[in-house]
Amino acid sequence: MTDTPPTARRRPRSGQWAAWGFLTPVTIYLVLFYAYPLYRNIDLSLRNYTVRSFVQGDAPFTGLANYRTVVDDPTFVPALLHTVLFTTVSLACQYSIGLALAVFFVRHFPLSATLRALFLVPWLLPLIVSGSTWAWMLNSDSGVVNAALHAVGIGPVDWLTSPTWSLVSVTVANIWIGVPFNLVVLYSGLQAVPDSLYEAASLDGAGAWQRFRHITFPLLRPVSAITLLLGLIYTLKVFDIIWIMTKGGPNDSSTTLATWSYRLGFGNLLPAFGPGAAVGNLLVLTALAFGLIYIRLQRRQDSA
Repeated sequence: MTDTPPTARRRPRSGQWAAWGFLTPVTIYLVLFYAYPLYRNIDLSLRNYTVRSFVQGDAPFTGLANYRTVVDDPTFVPALLHTVLFTTVSLACQYSIGLALAVFFVRHFPLSATLRALFLVPWLLPLIVSGSTWAWMLNSDSGVVNAALHAVGIGPVDWLTSPTWSLVSVTVANIWIGVPFNLVVLYSGLQAVPDSLYEAASLDGAGAWQRFRHITFPLLRPVSAITLLLGLIYTLKVFDIIWIMTKGGPNDSSTTLATWSYRLGFGNLLPAFGPGAAVGNLLVLTALAFGLIYIRLQRRQDSA
């Protein structure tokens, strides 16, 4: 019986150390920037924190009292409805417009690459720049949108100061920001669809709509699912655009759960850290629920 060479015994152990070496930075990053903040947010929502107790760390445990306070608050139902409307309309429009542009750009033509690059500009701009630009464009007195309406004989609209139009305005701005992301992801998915399928369908007499309905859209379902999931997670936590444009007003007409959470925790002279953290955790649970639904559907599709 031959002895195992020392080098052969060292290789598995060295491979394990290398694996741990690559895994350690990722683990530290996840713990510091994800696990610990999430733990702190949960702890905030379960205690009665004030400014003094936040510094000294002696806040009394209150259980689910902060969550009951949030649900009983008269702002909760309107903020929840605004969040649902804002998220649903944003996702539907961003996906539809992004898919239409992806199908348009998949046909290569002169300047197609340049135009695609220009469509990425809203996505690359800092959100404070995008929000400030839209706030200026929709200004009731000096905005270019009302100037254009005036040129065609339509009176001015209070886009940002009217309870009727404030939520519409921030939704339009968010759609404009999110379309490039959908365009990039869906365009990448279209690159994986074989041209032979379209050629065979054309030979069978299928028109453009039939090719899209029976080839393009079904083959894009996996890409569409992850695009909508990422869009949902991003849209649920949108704060910058709404706060810059309307601050959730007027009269909470554009307040969402994200802006309400910030206002509870940081927007008052006497911050309500516990209820603000509770609202944030509700958003986290919503995103987690949709993520689990996506994983379940993906496993069912893979096993089919």
